[in-house]
Amino acid sequence: MTTTFALVTAGVTAAVPAQGDEPAATQLVVDLGTRTGAFRGAAGGALYGLSDEGVPSDNTLEPLRLTTVNQKPPAGAQHPNGDALSVAPSFFRNGGKYIQVNVQDMYAQWTYENAGGAIPCNQVCFDNYMQKLAWVVDQVKNSPYADRIVYVPFNEPDGIWYNTSTGNAAQYQTRMAALMAHWKAAVEYIRANHPGARVMGLNDATFRARNYGDFLTYARDNNVLPDFVSWHQLESGSLNPAGGNYYRTNYRTYRNLEQERGISPIPININEYGGNRDLTVPGQLIQYVAMFEDTKVDAGGKAYWTAAGLLGGDVVETNKPGGGWWFYKMYADMAGGDTVKVTPPAPATLDKLEGIAVIDDDRRQARILAGGGPSADFDVVVGNVDGELFGDKVNVTVSATTWSGQNSDAPPPVVLRDVDLVPENGSLTIPIRGLGVEGDGGPNVDQMSVYEIVLSPGGAGTRQSVDLPWRASYEAELATVTAGTVQTFGTPSNWNAAATSGTRHVGNLTQNTSAVTFDVNVPKAGAYKLGILYANQTGQPAQQVLTVNGAQAQMVDYQATLNFQWRTRKDVVVQLQAGANQIRLAKSHPELGTAVGQATLDRIDLEPASTGPVTRDYEAERSQTKGDVTYEYDQPKQSEAGFLTLKRGGEAMFTVYAEEDGYYDLEFRHNSPGKPGSVTANIGLDRRAVDGAVLRANPGGGAFWKTDRHRLFLSAGVNRVTVEPSGPTPVRLDKVSVTRATSGPRPVQVIEAESAARSGSAAVDNHGYASGGKFVGWIGQGPQNRLTLQVDADKAGDYLLVVRYANDERKSGHVYNADIISRPLDISVNDGDAKRYWFKNTWSWGNWWARGVPVTLKAGTNTISVYNDPANGAKAQGCPAPCISELDSQWAPNLDRFDIAPIKVG
Repeated sequence: MTTTFALVTAGVTAAVPAQGDEPAATQLVVDLGTRTGAFRGAAGGALYGLSDEGVPSDNTLEPLRLTTVNQKPPAGAQHPNGDALSVAPSFFRNGGKYIQVNVQDMYAQWTYENAGGAIPCNQVCFDNYMQKLAWVVDQVKNSPYADRIVYVPFNEPDGIWYNTSTGNAAQYQTRMAALMAHWKAAVEYIRANHPGARVMGLNDATFRARNYGDFLTYARDNNVLPDFVSWHQLESGSLNPAGGNYYRTNYRTYRNLEQERGISPIPININEYGGNRDLTVPGQLIQYVAMFEDTKVDAGGKAYWTAAGLLGGDVVETNKPGGGWWFYKMYADMAGGDTVKVTPPAPATLDKLEGIAVIDDDRRQARILAGGGPSADFDVVVGNVDGELFGDKVNVTVSATTWSGQNSDAPPPVVLRDVDLVPENGSLTIPIRGLGVEGDGGPNVDQMSVYEIVLSPGGAGTRQSVDLPWRASYEAELATVTAGTVQTFGTPSNWNAAATSGTRHVGNLTQNTSAVTFDVNVPKAGAYKLGILYANQTGQPAQQVLTVNGAQAQMVDYQATLNFQWRTRKDVVVQLQAGANQIRLAKSHPELGTAVGQATLDRIDLEPASTGPVTRDYEAERSQTKGDVTYEYDQPKQSEAGFLTLKRGGEAMFTVYAEEDGYYDLEFRHNSPGKPGSVTANIGLDRRAVDGAVLRANPGGGAFWKTDRHRLFLSAGVNRVTVEPSGPTPVRLDKVSVTRATSGPRPVQVIEAESAARSGSAAVDNHGYASGGKFVGWIGQGPQNRLTLQVDADKAGDYLLVVRYANDERKSGHVYNADIISRPLDISVNDGDAKRYWFKNTWSWGNWWARGVPVTLKAGTNTISVYNDPANGAKAQGCPAPCISELDSQWAPNLDRFDIAPIKVG
């Protein structure tokens, strides 16, 4: 049969056959007619993914629909943050189901202090452990979250105190016997002292049939089977069908071990997965998640190799999404459907094309995620497309998210195609092509990307025009390198080195002659956005000299990064001529002198500079919904495939992206029956009602769709915008369009920290990258050392206080963990009760980041006091004082500037 990609033009469907002389494309086959179970959606968790209350932000948690995360016990000394009971409020209010607690993280060192000094752990060692276990159980069972905590008694016992990975048979028997006796004693203690508690194990670093077979036999015979079985899948062999640690093989082997022993299937949790080469890279992560979803296990989750509070590296700063975050958002959007059979190409090695697909009868949608294969074009072949569900035409939208670096935020997925297709014999063939990136050459599909395909009923409404801008990428290692070193990272054999574009970067650019020179070609003369993917481990901002065509020269400033492998992005606008150009990044320049510090270079990206604000459309039928909501596809003038009908108790939540803090115009396209002008729905922002932000009924006799506009202050990164009916009348909601406000009212007050009133030890200091060159530090160790702002408000209401700060307090940690510390700030408005907020580590005292916090002001003059009173710690976390780490900082972050703005204008 001829493969077709059908395009709709002026309402006519035209079949475009593939060229007969082209080689057959690689195919990923999706069978919508073969269902494989309810979508589980439990693979998005992370070990130490949360570090403190609000770090990462609620905005980054709720849209991911997380099931579980893995944290340390109350007051655990292994890391300075991440206490399970401290992060529990934010995790559970955003929909989380259970938190795992690694009991042994009570110890300060890895591989955990062995009080008896023997392998296996002797009685002295175990008595010491049991004292700590008793403490943990006492804290957890008396907390408000007792029924949602799962104990992990031992972490990687195939190493640590037992070393049951040994190949010596006699040693193994001795060590396994000790471990099993200790497992029994620990589990019996937990269940006796915390009735109803759940436990997880064996939790080995590497699955071995020998260990798990013996474990199951012993646990069955001694009535101490776990509630969850867990192990880790860390190194690249986890993805390799030909290797010895392939997850699918391990899964089948484990289930056979249960069956052989007459044990009913126990839920599985892969509670650590992925190496640094995998984390933050959508095309790597989908290879794990597809396997976990196919076998219906929880994965809670991504390994902890770097720093806490990042959801495994997918959240940048506190509220900004990376490319990996958008992949997990795509995955979360599959909730509510049934998974269907996906057949990837024959898997022979690692780094292979994988896919996940669901069909949702209530929504009349199918969603497919695909990616991870070699850099070559592929087709997604969708079979058994039900005409009764989708109609004669099927709307197909293809989007992509790709790697954005370890510490660079990413905009929402790029829409590549939006068309109506006519199935042939119930089948569609959808070619997948990349983002059209030119530059160093190579296939079109991006191996680091994940592609999302959404199928919906077609034929009605309008389709968005997809006109992708010209883009090009150039690898630093393929450019002309002078006095620098090309280094390789993130390959299968070097799986725990950080991911790198092209697996290489250029480092050691430390000599005065060091430079990387890129030869680039652009289609026409004009302004271009130059994105520089770099790393800077110096601990302070660094510089390089940027020269364009040997003439334009300027210093480019680079924020510090976590280390020399952690890449982030710096954007600069440059003027280029049509055709060939030369872009040079160097250590020095005859006129500008020598740049400060150093940076490694990974890649540069080019695209035409924006000429105005970008408008992003968020379709209602693709939002996250709950309650009484129906999906409809029958309005000729609807935007895209369909719209929602929200009834009383129904809600649509849009995850809205903002490039930076500021005002945005949100246009809500809807149809709301009722008395003209009456309120039909309320709009919320970040789970707070916005006074005056409502939808109103359509005027009689008007057009079917009406637009209400509201100007709201959004935080840089992601924001949750909700729409809920205000009464019994249903509201039809079509889309929300969001545009950065560049004119009109934008009432933002700016207060430099050094201009505010200081008390106690608070003092002004200098830093060249601070706003105005100054900041205020030494706030903390009690409320007497504070900063007080005077804020005039035209009217009473809700405001956002954006705090620009720096914080690089750390504990001297492990070689692979930064052990960063968040610093808290108590904020009191008009001498009211203080509310505590945590400010994540910024990697450097010279990086100035921002976090917005809501405040309510009265009309007229207000005072806002900021300080750090350690006595507020336990109260703020909502748990007894012992659940707060003794390493909680007594200092506030260094404070640079405050922006205060009403949430809504008009």
